[in-house]
Amino acid sequence: MPYITAVLHPEITFMDRRKSLKILGGTAVGIAGLVLVDWKWQLVDQLTHKGFFSFKEEELITAIADTIIPAGLPPKVPTPDAQPIGALSTGTDKYLIRLFEHCYEKNDQDLIKAQLASLAEKSKSEIGKSFDKATQEEREGLLLSFASSENEEEKKFFDLMKSQTIIGFTTVKEVMVDYRGYKVAPGYFHGCIDVPSQA
Repeated sequence: MPYITAVLHPEITFMDRRKSLKILGGTAVGIAGLVLVDWKWQLVDQLTHKGFFSFKEEELITAIADTIIPAGLPPKVPTPDAQPIGALSTGTDKYLIRLFEHCYEKNDQDLIKAQLASLAEKSKSEIGKSFDKATQEEREGLLLSFASSENEEEKKFFDLMKSQTIIGFTTVKEVMVDYRGYKVAPGYFHGCIDVPSQA
């Protein structure tokens, strides 16, 4: 059938190899370009990062929050595309970064920065990779070593991170409304109701 069509209509070509190769080559270059642009923006973000915490410190805080409350709480309304919620999906890590930057005294901020550096060093020396690249079990082990440490600053850091992560997660709107039954105005006004008679 294709042969008959080609004979009857010679202007119709079924395959132009050069054109196909150009299209495939252009697609490959485009995809590679997108990957390069994404990588470049990540690099630019690291180099031009502004804030109280450095880019690496913010990554550590994000990884700590994800370790303490990983995604796992099932969505309240199950849908095919619904994902389990955790500290990252509710923005708890961003809450922690702002909280430590704007609501803590300088000596507490210095403690947090020092212990973040200590955690990064401990991760490199004990498991041979950065904390955010470690598995969930490895990260839990490192944090628990801070919890049971004889160093008071390490224990204080762990307790602070754990308590504030839990507070940040449990007070976010998604958790309060969907899982804890929070209502903005819990008292209701009922105008005319029957008063039960007492015997």
